[in-house]
Amino acid sequence: MQKPRQDRLGQILLQHKIITEEQLAEALEKQQATGKSLGRVLIELNMVSEGALTAILAQQIGLKYVDLGNFQVDISAASLIDADTARKYTVLPIGFDDGKLMVAMADPTNVFALDDIRIMTGLEVEPVVSTKDDITGAINRYCRTEEHIDLGELGDVEELPEDEEAAADDAPIVRYVNLLITEAVEERASDIHIEPMENDVRIRYRIDGVLHEIRRSPKKLHPGVVARIKVMADMNIAEKRLPQDGRAALEIRGRQIDLRVASLPTIHGEKVVLRILDKSASLMSLGELGFTPDSLEAYRESFIKPYGTILVTGPTGSGKTTTLYATLNVLNDIGKNILTVEDPVEYRLPLINQVQVHYKAGLTFAAALRSFLRCDPDIIMVGEIRDPESAQIAIESALTGHLVLSTLHTNDAPSALTRLLEMGIEPFLIASAVDCVSAQRLARKLCERCKQPYEPERKYLEEIGFPLDEDTVFYRPVGCPACNNTGFRGRIGIFEVLKVSEEIERLVARNAPHVEIAEQARKEGMKTLREDGFIKVRMGITSLDEVLRVIM
Repeated sequence: MQKPRQDRLGQILLQHKIITEEQLAEALEKQQATGKSLGRVLIELNMVSEGALTAILAQQIGLKYVDLGNFQVDISAASLIDADTARKYTVLPIGFDDGKLMVAMADPTNVFALDDIRIMTGLEVEPVVSTKDDITGAINRYCRTEEHIDLGELGDVEELPEDEEAAADDAPIVRYVNLLITEAVEERASDIHIEPMENDVRIRYRIDGVLHEIRRSPKKLHPGVVARIKVMADMNIAEKRLPQDGRAALEIRGRQIDLRVASLPTIHGEKVVLRILDKSASLMSLGELGFTPDSLEAYRESFIKPYGTILVTGPTGSGKTTTLYATLNVLNDIGKNILTVEDPVEYRLPLINQVQVHYKAGLTFAAALRSFLRCDPDIIMVGEIRDPESAQIAIESALTGHLVLSTLHTNDAPSALTRLLEMGIEPFLIASAVDCVSAQRLARKLCERCKQPYEPERKYLEEIGFPLDEDTVFYRPVGCPACNNTGFRGRIGIFEVLKVSEEIERLVARNAPHVEIAEQARKEGMKTLREDGFIKVRMGITSLDEVLRVIM
């Protein structure tokens, strides 16, 4: 009885010209081999999107399909049911239509869900169809009743308790801080900024590298919020005159999250910044970071060697540490002794011995590196080469049979070699020890739902040096609910990988200028950051303006 239904689905898709006869035949063959539903097979083969398939099926049963990624959800409707019910049935009220409550459902035939919503809200329900992933994402964004806090309730408080710990443990404050952290994680934020102003408190999230103001809160909340965060991060809640650092670990929606907390006294009170470290980010593969095949191959050739130095360069926040962790994930093996020294240790990795620097105790990068050499290491990762002493030890470690990975603050890859010269490292040591330098930046990816093709002026392309190609389709950001109206969602790496060849070794050994090294590297096939960024533009991943923003 299953086959006729599957055949009907195939015929419907053929009638709407969504797939071809050949694609249907291929899908049916795989469906018979795997036993999966035809719809699931079509999605896995990328012959049809889940949204398009859901829209067709909705039409066949006479219901409306709603693409939640491009639909402005009515928050007053979404708040009519609690998050537990929404997740239980994968449903979300999204608006009102002629006095009826419009509810997005992955399974509109679920009469139990319809009855429960009707009883909970006292409204007639009009079901519409959406994909399961879109509904789940919308639930995470709009349904937070379990962390809900009535700010009006706190606004009536004349004064918070003098006892800071009592304020920190006050239930509304706890719920409010939990709300901020949960919301930031769901919005993919990397940092939370809690900033006291003259009359209120500004909350900003850094999403895809750019700060966005999320809300303004009453000034009376600020002492309790700061005290609560300090308690979580094991900081001194009585000290308000000096900057402090702390750390906390918690679980959000089943994900293990580490928080790095920093407080800074300002004229209006203590500013607090929470850096969100999602442990899943440390499990990214090199292919997911954005390396082109040529650059990835050049980089891979270096780290599979048993010795040498690999440097990853770029400004703060360019993803250098993530690249090093992705590299360690490849190298991580029970048969290797891997040691890292970091400030701070951002992600905890299995099988790897990680050391946190402690300057007050005398545990600096250089001190840790000297100790490492007595611990029989195979691979050493240095969080950052900051001074001549740690640079000297790192270079000498590579020359004595160890693979050394580290970061350096330079604008491009060739500059890393001259930066080591400025630190006083002998040219012949650099030439012998450094095997590869990878410079990088992070560019925001265009939102796939709303990016718009356009034709830039030819004169502008010539001015920025973009290779003219009639087949290139340029896209620009527009903005939609799926990307919070920014036009961008997610980030991708832009890389410049310099392999230290024999000719470049000779240039470094004779203390050649940075420009000469860069010219030789380009002759040998190195793509500059700008060229790699333009490749991402041609692929439709990001925009011209975004590449120029991060490169220039």
